[in-house]
Amino acid sequence: CMDEAGVDGALIVQPINHMFDHSLVTSVLKKYPSKFIGCCLANPADDGSGIKQLEHLIVQEKYRAVRFNPNLWPSGQKMTNEVGRSLFAKAGELGAPVGIMVMKGISTYIQEIEELCTDYPKTTVIFDHMAFCKPPMNIEEEKAFTSFLELSRFPQIYVKYSALFRISREAYPYEDTSQLLSRVISSYGANRIMWGSDFPFVVPECGYKGAKEAISHVAGKIPVSSSDLEWILGKTVTQLFQGAWVSA
Repeated sequence: CMDEAGVDGALIVQPINHMFDHSLVTSVLKKYPSKFIGCCLANPADDGSGIKQLEHLIVQEKYRAVRFNPNLWPSGQKMTNEVGRSLFAKAGELGAPVGIMVMKGISTYIQEIEELCTDYPKTTVIFDHMAFCKPPMNIEEEKAFTSFLELSRFPQIYVKYSALFRISREAYPYEDTSQLLSRVISSYGANRIMWGSDFPFVVPECGYKGAKEAISHVAGKIPVSSSDLEWILGKTVTQLFQGAWVSA
């Protein structure tokens, strides 16, 4: 799929269906070291065992990032609990960005994210899938999207313009996301935005190649400058993960 789409390298995020068994992704990272880098999945277990797991995956297995999925925290617990803070701080210490997957929307987690970013400014954050913000259609949705844009005041926060089929209200090529992209570029700057496909889920939606082509199509509607598009389609992510995607 990558060859067909003209994509040279990718960040693979540990699939949720494998939970904390990283053996498949680890084997792929070892097999294709110049093609892929890995993002592991944070284990927020109460006993704190996930902190050692994180350190092992980053230091020994060479993962470059870690995903926080708030739905995996024990019932009633927040990402700002003791374990969450330790994981977040450890990621920053190891130079691994934290990808945050807010499937229930940004509003639920805004205070936790602000707290973590304020207390641990050395930890880089990446919002998956534009923080699941769809083009706002009411006051509540506009308020949520505005709060997401206001997080750009933290210079360590980056945004994935990814999984367009999840954040659009339209069919391919998801033109309505142009208003989202335009406002995110205005707030964050293109050098803090990166395209992502959401493979393999994107394949039955529009295909991997189609997902990449949609970015250029939507960008043309705003329009986005060619230099900004370069940042979104590769420069941002290669700058964030320096030394990745080089020949072994």
